[in-house]
Amino acid sequence: MRAPKLLSIGALGGFFGALFGVGGGIVIVPLLLFAGWKIRTATGTSLAAIGITATAGAVVYAVHGQVEPAYAALVGVPAAFGALGGTTLQQRLPVHTLSFLFAGLLVAIAIRMLLQ
Repeated sequence: MRAPKLLSIGALGGFFGALFGVGGGIVIVPLLLFAGWKIRTATGTSLAAIGITATAGAVVYAVHGQVEPAYAALVGVPAAFGALGGTTLQQRLPVHTLSFLFAGLLVAIAIRMLLQ
């Protein structure tokens, strides 16, 4: 029962992440939370899945000549360090605070997208 639900969450995360150019975690984490996962497990699992998803998406975009490798490195290397810092902070924050921060991020993104 768990595998079909996770396969569906992965497919939706990958599809919408690639379609809209957003991190799959914006889709995967809320779906995992809705499925009853704890926030720390959902974010950790999502990060691992995003690595696979990002690689697949980057390969397809590269095949179509739509990747600037130097710029990708300029964004990706600092992002990797940011991920280390964010993960370290996430492990220290209370779950309640983490939930509010993530909800706030999603609301801010929604408002920004609606105003564009």
